[in-house]
Amino acid sequence: MAPKKTEKAPAKAPEAKKVAKPAAVAKKTAKPVTKAAPKKLHGVKGGKVTKKTTVARALRAQKAITLGVHTMGKKKVRKDIRFMRPKTYKPPRCPKDRRFEIPKRNKLDAFRIIRHPVTTEAAMKKIEDNDTLVFVVDRRANKPAIKAAVQEMYNIKVAKVNTLNCPKNIKKAYVKLPPDFDALDVANRIGII
Repeated sequence: MAPKKTEKAPAKAPEAKKVAKPAAVAKKTAKPVTKAAPKKLHGVKGGKVTKKTTVARALRAQKAITLGVHTMGKKKVRKDIRFMRPKTYKPPRCPKDRRFEIPKRNKLDAFRIIRHPVTTEAAMKKIEDNDTLVFVVDRRANKPAIKAAVQEMYNIKVAKVNTLNCPKNIKKAYVKLPPDFDALDVANRIGII
């Protein structure tokens, strides 16, 4: 029984469409009759009736095709022998991982730079005679970093820093104090003597 119902339904649908079409056609035919006369045609070409604007548009398109896209504009005159790559858009960094969002802390702080003071006889002679303290420092530390670390840790002024890279993979820093500071007093305060 189900197949018979499906056969009947399509048969009714075309009849409804056929009825609707004549009404639409009648409306379309009625509109031109009520309006004024059709517009005049401007030209006849190749046995076909066309409007002037359409012909002009076609001729413009044909001309563009024959010329090509790259020949339309003016050629840039290069006045420099060097070719500089044009500046392009560089979007700001937007990392998806949290590790790259957090700024990295400076691992070479004052406590990492200065390892320990040197307490040999030669170092003691330097303290007494030259007002110079001797420290073993990190290999990666430079003179300005050593100077800043000594000033921060021991609250003293530094006149000059000399460094020495030893063969046993250690770096020594000879910290010269200004005349208004006594190296013996600083050494006592640090605990070298």
